[in-house]
Amino acid sequence: MTVYVLVSAASGVLFAILDGVINANAFARRLFEFYKPIARTSFNPLAGILIDLVFGFVMAGVFLLLYTSLPGETGLVKGVSFAILAWFFRVVMSTASQWVMFNLPGKALLYSLLTGLGEMLVIGVLYGLTLKPAV
Repeated sequence: MTVYVLVSAASGVLFAILDGVINANAFARRLFEFYKPIARTSFNPLAGILIDLVFGFVMAGVFLLLYTSLPGETGLVKGVSFAILAWFFRVVMSTASQWVMFNLPGKALLYSLLTGLGEMLVIGVLYGLTLKPAV
């Protein structure tokens, strides 16, 4: 249980850091300028960090629930499998919906897909290397 709590908290912090790096860099800000008319003018960092922490706990829990069903013999392979699954449901489906519903630049959609894949792989590898279900 202690390992789950520590890894979940670490992954939540990692989510917050990665989200910041992915979305607050100069390239991303230029790429996502089309959101400026509807984007918030101020950011609530506490809410963002709390949400990312909750995501860390939920995703670590889902990883443990799915562990035996994930393909692969090692935790690392299971972590990568989970990352691809999470990427599909979290990033690919969202990006596809945005592509259908809104007139967004293709570069922004591609950036979201690629950075989302990287983020999920980092989180999945962390889970795969550190979490195993209790026997």
